[in-house]
Amino acid sequence: MHRYPSRSTARVAALAAALVAGLAVTACSSTREAAVAREDLATVAPKANPVGPPPPPAPPAPVMYAPQAMARSVVADASHWYRPPVPPANTENYADFDDNPVHRTSDQPVSTFSIDVDTGSYANVRRMLLDGVRPPADAVRAEEFINYFDHGHPAPTSREVPFRVSTELAPAPWNAGRQLLMIGIKGYDVPRADLPPANLVLLVDTSGSMHSADKLPLLKRAMGMLVRQLRPQDTISIVVYAGSAGLVLPPTAGNRQGEILAALEQLQAGGSTNGGAGIQLAYDMARQGYVEGGVNRILLATDGDFNVGTVDQGALETLVADQRRSGIALTTLGFGSGNYNDALAERLADLGNGNHAYIDSALEARRVLVEAMGSTLLTIASDVKIQVEFNPARVAEYRLVGYENRVLRNEDFANDKVDAGEIGAGHEVTALYEITPVGSDQARLPALRYGNDRPAATSSGEIAHLRLRYKQPGSDRSRLIETPILHSALRPQASDSLMFTAAVAGFADALRGGTHTDGWGWDGILAAARSTGREHNDSRHAEFIELVEQARLLVDHSDDPAGNRSAGAAAVSD
Repeated sequence: MHRYPSRSTARVAALAAALVAGLAVTACSSTREAAVAREDLATVAPKANPVGPPPPPAPPAPVMYAPQAMARSVVADASHWYRPPVPPANTENYADFDDNPVHRTSDQPVSTFSIDVDTGSYANVRRMLLDGVRPPADAVRAEEFINYFDHGHPAPTSREVPFRVSTELAPAPWNAGRQLLMIGIKGYDVPRADLPPANLVLLVDTSGSMHSADKLPLLKRAMGMLVRQLRPQDTISIVVYAGSAGLVLPPTAGNRQGEILAALEQLQAGGSTNGGAGIQLAYDMARQGYVEGGVNRILLATDGDFNVGTVDQGALETLVADQRRSGIALTTLGFGSGNYNDALAERLADLGNGNHAYIDSALEARRVLVEAMGSTLLTIASDVKIQVEFNPARVAEYRLVGYENRVLRNEDFANDKVDAGEIGAGHEVTALYEITPVGSDQARLPALRYGNDRPAATSSGEIAHLRLRYKQPGSDRSRLIETPILHSALRPQASDSLMFTAAVAGFADALRGGTHTDGWGWDGILAAARSTGREHNDSRHAEFIELVEQARLLVDHSDDPAGNRSAGAAAVSD
């Protein structure tokens, strides 16, 4: 037995040897390897110089196994134990915008905007909330939240006019001194069997950024749902793009679903993203299979991360805008997270006379591509514009909720050269104004020092006059619909439809900072949504209530003391 001049030195040495042995034993894959590791580590454990006769010569070093080498490597660089993995950078892109301002009616009585049937913002924000992430303010577009839901607007009775316009006026649930004006547009629905022949081009992003489960695998599953809805008179092509664009499937009849699904299944992700070349080839294929009087549409499925070829957003916008005159529409379907380019996907759909949706699950894919197939594919009215002229004798102020990137100049309303939104078969469009009646003490704008804040009284019972312009598909000239909005139509309490719409608008406002609903707050939003009772028989309404509760938790525990925005999100402009 050897003696050591210092017990502390011996204890340190023994402790170190035990630690190294433990790591080596863990790394070994068998009892034999563990035994060899213990022998080996005994030869390298540090010892103090003994007092007395010299120790016997050390035995030859045993053969080093891979697990032992791994253990020594880990021990040699213990810093690796504490180095957390570096998460990938989040490069998601959202267009900056400010909320619509409050307008004094006596100064600006007319409000003009293009309709919007997109729903991508709601589905994308839902994805973030379910992942426990507070969405950046600019990811929240109120009109897309509102238009995600069916509000029960009355449908047209015939196809002579492709849609019906309805209105409702009631006190605002967040402030009884103000009112909400809801404008509803419902397009006529077309049974699937009556849809005209479709010439579809699936333009699929197969770049390396699409490899994750929520991108290309989900995309293939979603497109498979669409393929199963095709009829013999329909045709479909598949174009892909990565470093370069290519044709995977030439125009193929819809009853050859086995071939189409097999072509989809073979798609693999890899390479950079040349979106411009893919879009150009897709339009070439759409022109090749063009169906006169039918549905001619490109479905662009992507995360929007274009990084080679035509990468300038302005150039891509020009490319798509030039092609819409050919009668070929472009719909964009967004996928994935981390690098999702929402700004580009939404803008290309606007310019391509299409619509934008975000696919975050198989259920959403079914909603967009199966349940709403007609409205997704068939346009029944194009360049649809709304203009509301408020009566300054009845309305002191007004504010349009949402549609910030759809606001038009007043002179654009009657200009048929100005592009606007499209309505698909069965589509609903909902717009919401918050108005302050004359005489209310809840006006947001201060009285003018040099101006006439008291317009002359009028005997007219109108609070506003609604005008709507649209074009029949293929026509260059618009048609006009006009209807007055009467003060006598004011309800003492909002209907279930308007109350739920107000809850959705309040939710969007809360996520953007909560500056427009007078401190209504999460409790008010939840109470309004639950007051309709729709969550008991409508899964989307039930899910909405769950999202509001989840968002409240995220906001309440945000690092921002004011609870107005998530860390790293862009500030909301006042």
